[in-house]
Amino acid sequence: MRRRTFLTASVGAASTALAGCITQDNDDGADDDDEESTLTTPESFDGTLTVATYESFVDAPSSSPGEWVKEEFESMHDGVTLEWQIAENSVTEFVQRAQRDAEIDADVYLGLNVDDLVIADRELDESLFVSADRYGFENRSAIKDDLLFDPQSRALPYDTGYISLVYDENEVDEPETFDDLTTDPYEGTLLAQNAQSSDPGRAFMLWTVDQFDEDGYLDYWQELVDNDVRIFSSWGDSYDAYSAEERPMVVSYSTDQVYANRYDQDMSRHQVAFPNGQGYANPEGMAVFEASDSPALGFEFMDFMLSQSAQSEVAVRNVQLPSTDHADLDEEFDQYAHVPDETVIFSYDQLQGNLNDWVDDWAREIAGN
Repeated sequence: MRRRTFLTASVGAASTALAGCITQDNDDGADDDDEESTLTTPESFDGTLTVATYESFVDAPSSSPGEWVKEEFESMHDGVTLEWQIAENSVTEFVQRAQRDAEIDADVYLGLNVDDLVIADRELDESLFVSADRYGFENRSAIKDDLLFDPQSRALPYDTGYISLVYDENEVDEPETFDDLTTDPYEGTLLAQNAQSSDPGRAFMLWTVDQFDEDGYLDYWQELVDNDVRIFSSWGDSYDAYSAEERPMVVSYSTDQVYANRYDQDMSRHQVAFPNGQGYANPEGMAVFEASDSPALGFEFMDFMLSQSAQSEVAVRNVQLPSTDHADLDEEFDQYAHVPDETVIFSYDQLQGNLNDWVDDWAREIAGN
């Protein structure tokens, strides 16, 4: 097992110049510019690492990534036990715990997106997560630059999905633009999700903000409502309705055909559309909790998730695209995982100070209809 050394110092220049360093402020606030101490990890890690994540990452051992990730990570570290913790209310439950000064009993959160991070930073006076700059990663440099969404380097992306439209080509033609969705041929055809409670729902809403600006996206949504869009509280509920053939089109992911091909489904009902040639990128990240008792082990787990083996396996099992440029994907995945010609995404800085207002205005005028 490789040995790593970390530098603890309050000198900013030194912390950025040395690979694998940790910068910590003293609890007493004293000026320690000349004081340095070294924390060296043991020859091997041991103990329990608790990783909080969403249910579908672990709920189906035969297909979800969770069981493979656990077995592989534990096989690399004989003294480590990885325990999954299902976050029923995603990051929100940890934000609420921090607000109550309640214990946070997880070390890592897996499944964090830029919206979650913006909301957590807005609600809390201190960061919920610790900067990944404190660790000497082996695989961090393989992350695609356009997927990095945290300017403070707390969250690192491990995969990404592109929000798109999935449709039944036997029932509707491919919508080429957003405006197409408001026309007569698409009346009563679209299933969408609530931007307050669904990640893809919020991403689709943000996509319309990009298309029509903050002064016009609500007018566009009103046109969708007039054209009988049906809005569900979750992606799962909307996709269940689509699978039951209640309607011929749903807001979903551009990797939908990977799933459909895996289970021998009728591919005519799993066509992928990118209105205006675009897709909204929704990278999922991971971060170590500030309250973790095992930050080095947490970072070691993050580094593993960025490794070539994990990137290749998790992408296929999670039906998402890898976040790195060194994943080795099979031809089948490459064939059925579609990527748009143009990527749309709001940065952390763009969402900070705007996200809450956009979602609240959408909820008041659209979800309440």
